[in-house]
Order: sequence, then C-alpha cells, then structure tokens
Amino acid sequence: MDKREIDLSIIVPCYNEEQSLPSFLPSLLHFCRERNWKIILINDGSTDNSKQILRLYDNDPRLTLIHHKVNRGYGGAIKSGIKQAQTEYIITIDGDGQHYFEDIEKLVAAVLASDADMVIGSRKSQKEASWFRGIGKYLIRTVAKIVMPVTVYDINSGMKLCRTTLAQKFIHLCPDGMSFSDILTLVFINNKNLVIEESIKIKKRSTGKSTINISTAFQTVYEIINIIVLFNPIKIFLSLSLFFLLSGVVWGIPIVLKGRGVSTGSLLALIAGILFFILGLLAEQLSNIRKTQKSD
Repeated sequence: MDKREIDLSIIVPCYNEEQSLPSFLPSLLHFCRERNWKIILINDGSTDNSKQILRLYDNDPRLTLIHHKVNRGYGGAIKSGIKQAQTEYIITIDGDGQHYFEDIEKLVAAVLASDADMVIGSRKSQKEASWFRGIGKYLIRTVAKIVMPVTVYDINSGMKLCRTTLAQKFIHLCPDGMSFSDILTLVFINNKNLVIEESIKIKKRSTGKSTINISTAFQTVYEIINIIVLFNPIKIFLSLSLFFLLSGVVWGIPIVLKGRGVSTGSLLALIAGILFFILGLLAEQLSNIRKTQKSD
C-alpha cells in the first residue's frame, strides 16, 4: 500500500489563531489535496477573527469545519473532530503552524510499516521551550511509569496518528483540557494496543504566545491525580497503606513493650494506613466502572 493511499483525516484544534491561519491553512489544504487526505478543523470558540477567516473556506470539499460556540478546551476540540472523522486513521496537529507537514508522512510510513495502533510524533531530541513545562512533563512521565509499563517517551505530543475506531472508543475517558494527549496515549497503552514513536521536529512559535502560567502547575497536579485514579489506583494507595501500617507498628511496638501504652503517633499512622487501603479499594472500583462505560 502506498503511503499516499492511506485513508486519513487531519484533525486541527484552533483557538484564537488569526495570525497563523492565513498562511497555515492554505498550505495544509494544498498538502492534503496532493495526497487525497481530509482535514477536520475545530474552531474552539475563538474570540478573535479566526471564524471570519475560516468562512473563506466553507465550500472546500476537503475541509470540514466545526465551530464551538464556547471554548471547550484543547481536548474538547479534538474530541469533536474525532467524533466527526470517518476515515480509517486520524492524526492530530496543532493549529499554530509549529508542526512540519513532512512529519505527517513520517508517521504514516511508520504506521504502515509496523501496523501500530498509534504513532506518536516524538520531540525527545528537542529542547523544551520552558524549564517549567519540562519539569511538569517529567513528573507526569514518572507517575505514568509507576502505574503502568510505559514504553514511549513523549506521551503528551500534540502530533499523534491512530486508528479512528480506537480513538472513538476511548475518548470518553479523556479530559477536555490539555492533558487529553497524555491520557489518550496511556489509555491506548493500558488497553494493550501497539504504541510506537517516530522522531519529529517542531518549529519555533512565530505568532501568538505560550499559555504557560501558574495554572499550568495546577493542571499538572490534576493530571497526575487523574492518571493515578484512572489507571492503577490500588497500586498507589496500597503502597501508601503498607507504608503507614508498617510505620505505625515499628513506631508503636517499642513504646508498648516499655509499658507506656499505645502511642498517639503510631495510632494515627495505623488509622491512616487503613484509610488509604479503603480509599484504594473505592478508587479501583470507580476506575473499573469508568473504563467500562461506553462513549456516547
């Protein structure tokens, strides 16, 4: 099968990209016409002139435009695109023009050669745009590796190619925010799908500005909690439970042997251990319920 014959839709979330769209979109349309690929672009409640620019392309048969009345978030925009897709494969890229179109072909070649269920465009060899973001990504990767065997590096890359049917099956488990990319990757891995990486390059941002701020730290913490609770909560809570139970026993036994009664500190540690064990059981049940729910 020739790489240009693959049945592919390119999903592009767009929010306030009036500066990049006039050059980005015509180039992408030309690129896709030559390869007979489709584009699904989601205007995620932009408040600038993005919608007016996109109206110029309303009649292009290769382009499907989806307009959200209000901003649903990065993940919410991609979900709308995935639900609309009718091709065998989809690939997500950013609407700010930072991705090279040639890298799309690299991921296509990789999926055809390996029959993988997902190919991630890996930025491992590139320097992080922000040390703050780099620390957040490191923490997320570390936690993900604790709860499951993660064989890929760049789990939160914005360029991912995957089978449409699997993406549509799993998107109800993914959040609407920026952590969508991470969670989707981990869901594929957790369900024993073949996930591989292919090296890509990223252009420097020429328009707009980064959205990294103090809320990024809270988003990172939220994502870590989401990963733990969704994928393997019992592993984390059981470890915490054993730690506090053992600490309580080790702390309390010498005091009891001296005839001084039960230490308040050891008693609190034992209670904490029991509570973490119960929370782990509850979280595991909630995780199983959530993962077995069907998408709308």
